Amino acid sequence: MNLQIAGHHIEVTPALREYVENKLDPVLRHFDKVTGVNVVLSVEKLKQKAEVTVHVPGKDMHVEESGDDLYAAIDAMFDKLDRQVLKYKQKMQDHHRGGKADLHAVE
Repeated sequence: MNLQIAGHHIEVTPALREYVENKLDPVLRHFDKVTGVNVVLSVEKLKQKAEVTVHVPGKDMHVEESGDDLYAAIDAMFDKLDRQVLKYKQKMQDHHRGGKADLHAVE
């Protein structure tokens, strides 16, 4: 897996990099087919913004979050990403079963 962390108008310190990597671990444990992750942290006047794009086979998931505190924005962003990854994983599992699961529910 390829992980890129970039900063716009902000220096990505080792502590910030480690925080992002620690927040990313639970997402990767839910779905192991992630091929790449791009994280962009930026500061615009008084607004702190965090963006992440996760590349999985057949889809790219993009999440943005902003707030007064960069760490809070990162937390909220990875919460949203985790929900998206779980939804995508469930959708992929349901599609692999085919239509048989729906037929048994009707009977």
